Amino acid sequence: MKTTIYTCLFLVALFLQLLGFLNAFPLLISSPILFITIFILLTRISQQKRFKGF
Repeated sequence: MKTTIYTCLFLVALFLQLLGFLNAFPLLISSPILFITIFILLTRISQQKRFKGF
């Protein structure tokens, strides 16, 4: 469930980045948002497959 939410946030951030490239949204704001969402999404995906021990 949470991975789906983070994926949707990633798509929104990607859309904002596209608007930033078109000069419709500030690129200095959209770039950190995209970086943070990619970082959170990858962290969430990698934590699901972690071995937690016996």
